[in-house]
Amino acid sequence: MWRLRSLRAKTAVLAVIFALVPMFLYVEFQKAYQDSQAFLLQSVRDQGRIISQSLLPQLEAATIADLPQLGRQLERFAGSVTTVKVLLAPTGGNGDGFYYVASWPSVAGTDLEAEREILGRQGVLDRLAQSCRGEMPFSLIYDRPTGGAEVVTAVTPLLTTAGCWAVVASFSASAFPTAHLGQPYWTTPTIRIAAAIYLAMVVIALSTFLGIGRGLRRFARMARQIRERGRNTGSFAVRNDFPELAEVAAEFDRMVQVLHGSAAAIRRAAEDNAHAFKTPTAVIRQSLEPLRRVAPPENQRAQRAIDSIDQSLDRLDGLIASARRLDEATADLVTEPRRLVDLHRLLDKLVQAHIALLLRRGIRLRGELSPDMFVLGSEEMIETVLENLIDNAASYAPSGSDIIVRLRQDDASAQIEVSDAGPGVPPAQLDQIFERYFSSRRAGPNSDPDSNFGIGLSIARRNVEAMYGTIEAENREPQGLTVRIRLPVAPRFG
Repeated sequence: MWRLRSLRAKTAVLAVIFALVPMFLYVEFQKAYQDSQAFLLQSVRDQGRIISQSLLPQLEAATIADLPQLGRQLERFAGSVTTVKVLLAPTGGNGDGFYYVASWPSVAGTDLEAEREILGRQGVLDRLAQSCRGEMPFSLIYDRPTGGAEVVTAVTPLLTTAGCWAVVASFSASAFPTAHLGQPYWTTPTIRIAAAIYLAMVVIALSTFLGIGRGLRRFARMARQIRERGRNTGSFAVRNDFPELAEVAAEFDRMVQVLHGSAAAIRRAAEDNAHAFKTPTAVIRQSLEPLRRVAPPENQRAQRAIDSIDQSLDRLDGLIASARRLDEATADLVTEPRRLVDLHRLLDKLVQAHIALLLRRGIRLRGELSPDMFVLGSEEMIETVLENLIDNAASYAPSGSDIIVRLRQDDASAQIEVSDAGPGVPPAQLDQIFERYFSSRRAGPNSDPDSNFGIGLSIARRNVEAMYGTIEAENREPQGLTVRIRLPVAPRFG
């Protein structure tokens, strides 16, 4: 559902709407255009019909000898944009059909012949020749050979002794400049202007959405660069090209500044707290020496109390050091740059560095590492994770056993496993061992109960999750524990 709310999805929906809307509008506007054209042509046809009906009485009395004077009689019915023409199919003719015998205003012979051919193709003249009956109002638009369009609106027949007369009334299309008679609908200026406005709106809207998307992606790249290379990579405000996002960019810059300031404050607080706690513990430890000297050796109760205080001070020193480590690890999550890390090389170095140390404790450390595997992270953070896991495994592993560090690829993840042969963890507490100060494993032969504070696995989980990975633990059969880490594999460029 969240994908439908994304800017990319909304841009796609908007593009579909922009594609569909003109289709519907075009159909509706075309229908309105056709209706207006039909209404206009109907009114023009009515005018032509009136002219034709007015000429019929004169034609009934006309003869062949009257033809030269007939054009002058048409003058009172014609005008600057109206042309009246008369055709005649003489009685007893040779069957060639109708001929133009008069027109007003005078029309060039080429125009008359062109119109005659059009009327012939339409079948109008053939129907008139057969019966010379039936008024034929219609609209016929054609281009004159001399330029311009003409609208033939009515053909009215009359049968007399001289033959079959046909009165043709036509109008110049220039008389209706806003009607755009004879033009395809999509070529009319109104449609072209509307299309230009619509396209401008589409370009502005989509460019705005796409521009905002590019700005947000630029912010994402900037955030990734800061995370991978440190805060000195650049500024959101400098990378921003949109005034509307200026406030957001400024807030991002302030957020980065605050986060790094908080990390520095955490480090200072960790150091200050460690020094503050060490002073009273040192005073207490120094004060124990006089007590130990004055307490009689035979007073076992007093000696046990002094030893208990001394052990508690040791544990308190360990807790102070662990708390400082935890705070410093928290600060590292913010400030530590993320880079391309070769896991095989890094893990092999860590294994080699610990082999001799663990061998002195009777524990064999082996690495089973697949090559050519890279993740995006911090070598320091990964080293901290692996050192904590190896130290944790070594503290519970029995002498003579093996600790195995494995690295292999599982789909799109790099999988790291650290396995020991220790006592394992109660199944109900497998998820709790990564919590701060939690420790439930039974003490092993190499474990130091005074230094086991439940910090190492907590730091490991925080570091892994900061690199977008996961960490989990499971018991082995017949005994032992495996801690498994999954980190996203990064593509290797160059």
